[in-house]
Amino acid sequence: MMQRRTFVTGTILAAAATAGAVWRGRAGWAGLARGESRPAHGQRMPDGRRLVREAGLAFGTTVSVAAVHDDADVALAAVRAALAQVRRVDGLMTVYRPESQVGRLNATGILSDPDPHLVRVLEFSQRLAALSDGAFDVTVQPLWRCHVEAKRRGRLPTAEEIAAARALVDWRALQVTPRRVALSRPGMGITLNGVAQGYAADLAFAALREHGIHDALIDVGEYGAEGERQPGQPWTVGLQHPRDPAAVIASVTLDGRFLATSGDYATPFTGDFTSHHIFDPRTGRSPQGLSSAAVAAVSGMEADGLTKPMMVLDLPRAQVLLARFPGAGALWMDKGGRIVASSAMRLVGA
Repeated sequence: MMQRRTFVTGTILAAAATAGAVWRGRAGWAGLARGESRPAHGQRMPDGRRLVREAGLAFGTTVSVAAVHDDADVALAAVRAALAQVRRVDGLMTVYRPESQVGRLNATGILSDPDPHLVRVLEFSQRLAALSDGAFDVTVQPLWRCHVEAKRRGRLPTAEEIAAARALVDWRALQVTPRRVALSRPGMGITLNGVAQGYAADLAFAALREHGIHDALIDVGEYGAEGERQPGQPWTVGLQHPRDPAAVIASVTLDGRFLATSGDYATPFTGDFTSHHIFDPRTGRSPQGLSSAAVAAVSGMEADGLTKPMMVLDLPRAQVLLARFPGAGALWMDKGGRIVASSAMRLVGA
């Protein structure tokens, strides 16, 4: 299964301790995450509407959706439709199930008549790879396999092993058309763990809108929000400190945008975080400058995908790339604890 925020993101911490800044504590989401029952009629909000919450399994973790509506039954149907879309994307794009479309592509090197959703994600990924000069590259799967295998042996990969894996990484060797997806070299493989969850959030929101929901928040490992939790109270989440799981470095207002993070702490291969699950595809090694990067963008797919080149590129080039996506903002934290945020990030209290 996909590991949440393993290869995809760092952790976005919804910490109930941060009163007034983080939504889970105020919405009672912590109990739902523990599997506690929720009232069938939803939670009554101060304005009389109902907050309906549901959770399910996808991407190897618990995903959740909250919706606010006058009619709890309408909200519940919408939430369940949104979760069904998330599971659909997981079933198509997980790298860990051989029957998924990604699993079949990696096993055979070719996929005929790919699902249109897969094509859409791959086309975006190829565009981002071109715009980032290869800093984003879905063909990094051989590097992931190389590091995981070395970790099983209690060590890091050798320079020769990294070079061999790196020789199989090249986004330009991935061919994508509506009728066929193909890998040009034997041994290549893709992973969509850096973009699929964001796309799932996009489809989930489309399902919510189809049901007439205009105030909602989604957590699929990436966050997305629309409208408000209640009048005058926008949805907000806190960004976890990369070295202290109990600390929040900033809170972000989700003003109709999506939020994703990547960090060196999600799956480190060394105790000092110098080797971790995020790779510079052009070198085969982990970028050394940052501890984490967060991106807010108008689509989940953009937010999710952009966090990876935000980690890999130096700050000037990262800012140039970010500017190619209208409405996108970012926050970077380097390994010394220095934080830089773009004006479009819209931090709470800033």
